[in-house]
Amino acid sequence: MNISDSITPLNALSPLDGRYASRAAALRPFLSEAGFMAHRVEVEVSWLIALSQAGLSELPAFSAAAESALRSWVREFSEADAQRIKDIEKKTNHDVKAVEYWLKEKAAGNDELSAAAEFIHFACTSEDINNTSHALMLTRSRDQVIIPALQNLLSMLKDNARQFAQQPMLARTHGQPASPTTMGKEFANVAARLEAAIAAIVAVKPLAKLNGATGNYNAHYSAYPELDWPALSKKVLSDLSLTQNPYTIQIEPHDWMAALFDAIARANTILLDLNRDIWGYIALGYFKQRLREGEVGSSTMPHKVNPIDFENSEGNIGLANAVLKHLSEKLPVSRWQRDLTDSTVLRNLGVALGYCMVAWDSCSKGLGKLELNPQAIDRDIDQCWEVLAEPVQTVMRRHGLPEPYEQLKALTRGRGITEEALRTFVQELQLPEEAKQRLLQMTPRSYIGLAADLAAKI
Repeated sequence: MNISDSITPLNALSPLDGRYASRAAALRPFLSEAGFMAHRVEVEVSWLIALSQAGLSELPAFSAAAESALRSWVREFSEADAQRIKDIEKKTNHDVKAVEYWLKEKAAGNDELSAAAEFIHFACTSEDINNTSHALMLTRSRDQVIIPALQNLLSMLKDNARQFAQQPMLARTHGQPASPTTMGKEFANVAARLEAAIAAIVAVKPLAKLNGATGNYNAHYSAYPELDWPALSKKVLSDLSLTQNPYTIQIEPHDWMAALFDAIARANTILLDLNRDIWGYIALGYFKQRLREGEVGSSTMPHKVNPIDFENSEGNIGLANAVLKHLSEKLPVSRWQRDLTDSTVLRNLGVALGYCMVAWDSCSKGLGKLELNPQAIDRDIDQCWEVLAEPVQTVMRRHGLPEPYEQLKALTRGRGITEEALRTFVQELQLPEEAKQRLLQMTPRSYIGLAADLAAKI
C-alpha cells in the first residue's frame, strides 16, 4: 500500500479532516493549530499595548504608527506566520515561547518596537496567554459558528411545528397507542427544548486570567510594586470582551468551559432524541424522504431510501458528547497549582465541536428532505378508537358514574375496540345528553386537546 505522509482528505486519520472536512470548516479559523497561534499573538499584542499605556518609565507609550503595526500582525496573521512559529518551536520545544520569539522577530524591523522587545510576554506565564486565547477561541466559535448552526435547526423545527400543526397523529407512550397529538406539536416540543438549551449556551460567561505563574502577580509586583496589576489585567481582558477570574492557580480553573461543554452536550442530547423519533416516524411511513438524483439507498435493495442523515447525526452526536463529557470532567481538575494534563486535552476543542457541526449539518439535511405522508398517519389513528377511552372515563368521573376507569379498562385493555363498540358503550351511560353527544361526536382525529394551538404558537 502506497499512501502519502502529506495530509489530504483521503488519508487524514480523522474524518473531521477527511470525509467531513467541509462540514467542520467554519471552526478552522478559531480552533485549528494556526487559529490557536493567531489568538496567542492577539493576546500578546494586547498585553504589550496595555503595558505601553500603563505609564512605565522604561516603556513609553507607543506611537500611533507602532501600535498600528502591532495590530496589523494580528489582523494579517497567516498560515505562513503560523508555520514560522512552528519552525521556531522545533528549536525551543515550547509553543508559547515560539510565539514570543516570532513577535520579537517581527519587532526587529521597527526601531520603536525593537526597543520594547523585552516587554513582550512581560511577567506572563504561558498559561496567561493560553487561557485567554482559549477563551477567545471558544467564545468566537460559539457566537459565530455554534449558535448560528443551532439557530438554523431551531428555525427548521419551528417551521415544521407550524406547518404540521393541524395534522392529527396517534401518540405512543411505551410504544403503545396513547392520547393523540399532532405532528406539529411534537416538533414544537423539541423546538421549545432546543431554544432553552441555546439560551443556556449563550448564558455561559467566558472567564480568563492574566495573573502570573500561580495567580498572585508575583513577578509583576517584583518589577513594578506601585502598579495596580489586577486592574490592568482586568482592563486587558475586558477590552477582549472577557471577564476576569481574580482567583486562580497557574491555570484558569476551566469551570466556565465545563459549563459551556455541558450546555452544548445538553443541546446534543435533545437533537439525539429528535433523530431517533424522526427515524421511527420514517419507519412507520409517517414521512417520506425527497430523493436525490443518482443517490443509492442500498447496495442490494434498490427500493430503499434510508434515513441516513438522522443516523449520521445520531452517531456523530455520540462522538461529540463523549469528548465534551471528558472535557467538562477533566479540565476543572489540576494537581496542586498546575499540571499539564489540561494542555493536551484542550487541543481537542475542535474535535468536540467539529463532531457537533457534522451532526447538526446531517440533522438539518434530514429535516430538509422530509415530506409528510398524511395517508399513513391518518390510517393509524383512524384504526385506534381505544384512545377515546380516556375522555369517556374522564367525563364519567365528572358526572359521578361508578368505577369509570375500571369499566373502560375492562372494555379496552389489551384488545383494542371498534367505533361501534365504543359508541354503544357511550349510548348506555347515564350521562347528561349534552355530555353524551359531545362524546359521540368525538373521533380519534378530533381528540387532540390544544395540540394544534400549541404547535402554531411556537
